[in-house]
Amino acid sequence: MGNGGYDARHYTIDLSVDMKKNSISGSTSMDAIATKSLSAFNLDFHGLEIGDITVNNIPAKYTRKGDELTIVSTAPLPTGKDFIVVVNYGGTPDPLNDPSSPGDPTGWIKGRSGIFVISEPSGSMNWYPVNNSPQDKATYIFRITVAKPYVVAANGLLASQVDNGDTQTFTWQCSHPMASYLASIDIGKYMLVAETGPNGLPIHDYFPQGTALDSIANFDRTSQMLSFFSDTYGPYPFESYGAIVVPEDLGTAMENQTLSLFGMDMTDEISIVHELSHQWFGDSVSVKTWNDIWLNEGFATYSEALWVEHSQGETAFHKYMRDLYGDITDQMMASPENPTVSDLFGDSVYERGAWVLEALRLQVGDDTFFKILRTYYDRYKYGNATTVDFIAVAKEVSGQDLKRVFDDWLYSNRVPAMPKLGP
Repeated sequence: MGNGGYDARHYTIDLSVDMKKNSISGSTSMDAIATKSLSAFNLDFHGLEIGDITVNNIPAKYTRKGDELTIVSTAPLPTGKDFIVVVNYGGTPDPLNDPSSPGDPTGWIKGRSGIFVISEPSGSMNWYPVNNSPQDKATYIFRITVAKPYVVAANGLLASQVDNGDTQTFTWQCSHPMASYLASIDIGKYMLVAETGPNGLPIHDYFPQGTALDSIANFDRTSQMLSFFSDTYGPYPFESYGAIVVPEDLGTAMENQTLSLFGMDMTDEISIVHELSHQWFGDSVSVKTWNDIWLNEGFATYSEALWVEHSQGETAFHKYMRDLYGDITDQMMASPENPTVSDLFGDSVYERGAWVLEALRLQVGDDTFFKILRTYYDRYKYGNATTVDFIAVAKEVSGQDLKRVFDDWLYSNRVPAMPKLGP
């Protein structure tokens, strides 16, 4: 996935959605800049039927091979040239079965009573043409038209809601760079619970109509969590935050930028903490390639433990870390760094990835450890980072030779003995 030769800067996704047929029609425009001289360029696009394509308002020829859409520009695009490509398309999105998550459809998904999007890692291309790499981040506008009484929630802030009679058009604006797999729209019969978080941050949570009050109450501590992670990692990076609970038992949740998605069976406190912490590590600081996914999931899993430490105390934190260690010693365990496709979302990436950070913390001490995390976040926020980048920050801030820690916990296929934790 992903293509070279240009840098996507902005996407405008303008779609009309037929909820009964689960079909879409409309366009996606991409504003980009050529990073080398181009006579043609590629987008990732799966399944849907193309009407026509223009480049800088001039009709363009194109070919398709599998999920690769090759667009031939009528006029060559020299290095440094800004251009806009518009793809008009429609049809019924075909969920992808990514080899990293066999049996779990990704992308645009039709549920029992609505539509939702879970695109990690490859699903975005099943509902809009895109440079489908986490390295090419862009801002977004979503302009989605649906029949009443359906509600559309998406990344960023709701800029407008226009009544067209039988339909409504919801326009959402995501003003900070976003990796393509985090782009999401969710459509259903939802009720909005809005509040103001730390420093005036808008928090908007969407629940299926009729959701029990105790389920809504699971999200009552979101503002406290935002304050804790802002103090620990750095200021919350985006224009809003919220959650959407889809009326499905999904067995998973997803950290879509500014609007985390939860199945009804995944609204426990730890899941809420995990997805919220991704807004710093995963969404603001994104990986350059999927090889380094532990920088997302190991950090979010360790964030769970930090929240337990903050809210329940050191003894609870030590138990949490011992439990994570038990998960990684009950089986053969590859290193968290550069996992195979089938292990992209495995225990090594999550639990052992968290233990990489705990081992580092034990080596350098609390003050230096949290300075490392804050420096890493501040240096790479709104961009991309690699494992090499994180290790370089850790060495720079600590002034220590950390080779043994990273060799043992990050790169070795042998799980090290668990260090002593507490009394």
